[in-house]
Amino acid sequence: MSTLEVRNLVKQFHGASQSAVNDISFELGEAEILALVGPSGCGKTTTLRLIAGLERPDSGTIRLNHRIVASASVFIPPEQRGVGMVFQDYALFPHLTVYENVAFGLRGKKPAEIRTIVGEMLHMVGLLSFSKRYLHELSGGERQRVALARALAPRPVLVLMDEPFSSLDADLRANVREHVRGILKSMQATVVFVTHEQEEALYMGDRLAVLQKGHLEQIGSPEEIFHDSRTRFVAEFMGDSNFLPGKTVPGGIQTEIGLLQQPVDAPVSSPVEVALRADDVDFYPNGEGNSVIIERFFRGAYNLYRLRLDSGTILHAFSEHTKILPVGARVRTAISAEHPLSIFRDEG
Repeated sequence: MSTLEVRNLVKQFHGASQSAVNDISFELGEAEILALVGPSGCGKTTTLRLIAGLERPDSGTIRLNHRIVASASVFIPPEQRGVGMVFQDYALFPHLTVYENVAFGLRGKKPAEIRTIVGEMLHMVGLLSFSKRYLHELSGGERQRVALARALAPRPVLVLMDEPFSSLDADLRANVREHVRGILKSMQATVVFVTHEQEEALYMGDRLAVLQKGHLEQIGSPEEIFHDSRTRFVAEFMGDSNFLPGKTVPGGIQTEIGLLQQPVDAPVSSPVEVALRADDVDFYPNGEGNSVIIERFFRGAYNLYRLRLDSGTILHAFSEHTKILPVGARVRTAISAEHPLSIFRDEG
């Protein structure tokens, strides 16, 4: 059963040369987390604001629990949609205590019911003993959990989260997102989560929707998006892919570093590009090799090498942290992937 249905959504701001959101459609099931991911300006936050009712679409339809909340003839305001929001800056009230912030969205309920709900929410996010504190007494991660508790307290149909961890430092960010995802899953919350961080999208989302210039490039599970990228943009944005030129031959694809034995839907001798990530490439010292090491980056658990093929094409390759080869060394580079690679027709 779909909690959220978005159909042919379009939004163009006055004076803009192109639509911020251009014919986007998707569905979101109950208790599912959908991560909207893409570079700045791709339309992900605008999509979130349209779902929330903070913007009115130019065309298209939005349904929540099968009720139309936005269409050519219908526009339900945000406060009547049953949606909870968690913003980048938390949007909490500094003059209120933690308890009062969480209780803010429960106005109209009986005091005893409010106490019960707020207590449950603060217990769930691990802040029950912080109920009387003010925001200046909390860390960034604790404030984030207060914002989440406030959004979840009214039991919304849908929770919308806009770059909620962007203000946290890297170590805290990883810990908080793990905690938050656990909370959302324990609550069986239905969530649209916006981020520009690929790793965060892969971690948070049951499914990912990758946006670019207002278009929905691909939607699918994290594994599908990462391993079976349907467009060149998705392959590059989600996996830091390198693109190796090649030509189709009867046995697969002939490249500068060898034959890739993989079927491809293109006539023989068609120019193509093979999307290669750093773990799809292997290399070893060879004085008559096909490439040269131009840089090495030590990443602790592994080394990342930048290799220049004799054609000038640049590839990146991982190696174990103990494998240290000098810059300038010639190496033999080959494709080592044990899974199908994404192939794109070379339109250039």
